[in-house]
Amino acid sequence: MLDIGLYVFYVLLFIAVAAAVIFPLLNSIREPKALIRTGIGVAAILVLFGISYGLSESTLSRNAMAFGLTEANVKLISAGLIMFYIVLILSILALIYSEISKALK
Repeated sequence: MLDIGLYVFYVLLFIAVAAAVIFPLLNSIREPKALIRTGIGVAAILVLFGISYGLSESTLSRNAMAFGLTEANVKLISAGLIMFYIVLILSILALIYSEISKALK
């Protein structure tokens, strides 16, 4: 019984992932402007990650060595955390701006 449930789960997961990939591609073929906006968004995320990677440190601590992490792993983890903090601050600022602009209208 458990095997059948897992197989059904895998099939449904595959269908969901395929739909999540195929339908946006079909939509972008119909509307090329949407593809340009998506490209700008992806480029902005890559630039933000580049900035985060440049600001991150690769210093190994004793805890990191105990977990078997290398300097490259620590640098990527640090970059991910810095990127999270930057996106968090930007989203809070966007929320504040949105509420203030609504209040002034």
